[in-house]
Amino acid sequence: MLSKLQQECWDGYVATGRGCHTLFQLLDTDSSGTVSWQEIRFFLENVRENDVNPEARKQVLEAVADGPIGFNEFQSWLIKGTKIDRDMKNEVATGNYQESLGNPRPDDAEHSWNRHTMSQNLRRMQYAVRGEVVIKADAMAKKGKKIIYTNIGNPHAVGQKPITYYRQVISLCDLPAECGIANPTISSVFPEDVVVRAIEMREAIGPAGTGAYTNSQGIGKFRDDIAKFITARDGHLSLPSNIFLTNGASAAIESVLTGLIGNNRDAVMIPIPQYPIYSAIISRLGARQVRYYLDEDNGWAITEQELEERRAAAVERNGLNIRALTLINPGNPTGQVLSREDVETICKFCAKHDIVLLSDEVYQRNIYVDTKEFVSAKKVAVETPGCENLQLISFHSTSKGLIGECGRRGGYMELHNIDAYVHTQLYKLASSGLCSGVDGQMMMSYDRFANEENEIFESLKRRAVSLVNGLNQIEGMSCNVSEGAMYAFPKVELPDKAIDEAAKSEQTPDTLYSLSLLDETGICVVPASGFGQKEGRVGFRTTFLPPEDELNKAILEFKRHHELFCEKYA
Repeated sequence: MLSKLQQECWDGYVATGRGCHTLFQLLDTDSSGTVSWQEIRFFLENVRENDVNPEARKQVLEAVADGPIGFNEFQSWLIKGTKIDRDMKNEVATGNYQESLGNPRPDDAEHSWNRHTMSQNLRRMQYAVRGEVVIKADAMAKKGKKIIYTNIGNPHAVGQKPITYYRQVISLCDLPAECGIANPTISSVFPEDVVVRAIEMREAIGPAGTGAYTNSQGIGKFRDDIAKFITARDGHLSLPSNIFLTNGASAAIESVLTGLIGNNRDAVMIPIPQYPIYSAIISRLGARQVRYYLDEDNGWAITEQELEERRAAAVERNGLNIRALTLINPGNPTGQVLSREDVETICKFCAKHDIVLLSDEVYQRNIYVDTKEFVSAKKVAVETPGCENLQLISFHSTSKGLIGECGRRGGYMELHNIDAYVHTQLYKLASSGLCSGVDGQMMMSYDRFANEENEIFESLKRRAVSLVNGLNQIEGMSCNVSEGAMYAFPKVELPDKAIDEAAKSEQTPDTLYSLSLLDETGICVVPASGFGQKEGRVGFRTTFLPPEDELNKAILEFKRHHELFCEKYA
């Protein structure tokens, strides 16, 4: 039987990526500096099956040679064995990344800081949105290939024009006062409403201007503006003291998870499919992922039964401590908009089991179907009996919505019913980063600017419909309606030979497909496996952000490539 010490060491490694040397020494019972596949095989028989990547387990069980292996080979196997997904190959990605920089392919020259001595959690962390396919696309672009980047929600990069009002206000705030708001001729250059708003914001920022550090939680006036927005949206009071301005929603998510994760058995429930920033941060911080699956056949719905079954398996069978659950509404990558009943189901589940709810609401303004509306988790929590003690943190961002100012890195999180001591520690964590970018803070405090925003919204609405309709007309593809957000997440049927070819090349079928799409058309998408999906499903995520004429051409290219691909592997 596996000793208690070995089990503890294994649990520690699975969670933190640390303790590889100790685990190797525990298996190396004769202190020879090597272990055999037979010893690893015996070790695996006593380890929880779902702790080990199936491909790595298969490698051990099918190993013919029983000869000894050294530490480096053992460590490489451990990385493979504890990697959640196999979509991104570090070796392939490293070569493509260096090539995209114009550097030669890396050799095996030894450095003291290398693959064996670096953080192993970082080594096995994956972020598919900028993974293998995107890195190869960058390398191709450097050689002159035209690339259509539909891999990420980055509106301005694919042609969306910035909203003039916001840029004008920021420029006035950034200028020295004598060149901007205090210049007597300024009203002849900028519209009156821009000047008035810039004066208000400069007064809030203070005489030091936008180049100085701010309060670590964000400028008070801007947090007041956000609190008023939330209060008006939900019909319930929001307090500026509960709001943290952050460098995009991603930084807020990372801060919260940093404060939540306390030991090797802590876990976070994440939706599948999910936006992979969650799995990436969870892996890097040394926690476990507990997946709950959205029902594609029912419009990516969430059921109480699914939540309860996944929790029970994690807690009762695997001994995990579920600290938080992530909700993404509207969905990324799925594009669904949750009904109030769906949000209630999640809020009640989290309240019942004392789980902190992390509500990602960055696409709340991107709703394209008349039959759906966004309902915040906070509104539901306040109005639903049984959720009085629900611990909730909500996230929003200027990168999405109709503004699309991704590079400004503006975001916020609102704390609801969070312990006062924890609140203080989150402030301490924010203080260690001094403050978020001032331009991003300004972006979060803006009012809506209707004229230009309406034009952007109507165009996004048309593109969502045309992309999904176009994909559904391709034989072998099916895609749910994109009710919100910026993405389509089609399912693709592939010939058996393509599945076999992917297995031979040790990559997922949708990575094989996405790389082929890139080579043939220059369209860069993200393999669906990078977001998680049910076993046997194949697909990809694409945005509908390119200009309408370019998107229509891309739809034709999706069809042409799919037919060529299926013919190749028929």
